[in-house]
Amino acid sequence: MELEIEIEDWPEGDWEALADRVAEAAQSVAPELANPRLVTSLLFTDDTRIHELNREWRQRDKATNVLSFPMLERSDLVHLDPDEGPPEMLGDIALAYQTCLREAGEKNFALHTHAAHLILHGFLHLAGHDHEVSDEDAEKMEALEVKALALLGIDNPYSETNS
Repeated sequence: MELEIEIEDWPEGDWEALADRVAEAAQSVAPELANPRLVTSLLFTDDTRIHELNREWRQRDKATNVLSFPMLERSDLVHLDPDEGPPEMLGDIALAYQTCLREAGEKNFALHTHAAHLILHGFLHLAGHDHEVSDEDAEKMEALEVKALALLGIDNPYSETNS
């Protein structure tokens, strides 16, 4: 999977390298993401821009931590031939700095740790996973997140000791 990363209104940091590491971990737990034809855009932006995107595309008039906009249906993704055809846009992910920073502080996580979790969460949504469908789907998505975060050396963000 190729990443197209744009960073605006985030502090200095190696956000591109973090995104690359998270993408590798995501591909380890969701192999359908490892297709070399896939392209994903990742926008590191501020709460104002996220609020605009959330209002325009989700009809939710507020900022949020991460938005994902899948461009492939899961069935198309899992059947995408990795060797033949042009690049395919998997989707877009946008991350809000101020919300991410606030949540990281509330959870006593480092900013890069929480950002990694949110980027991963976005990748899994692009792969067709959705925690809002059912409790079973939420548990499955959470398990994938925990497994991928462990590959990154990040503790389970859902454990009682981290709440």
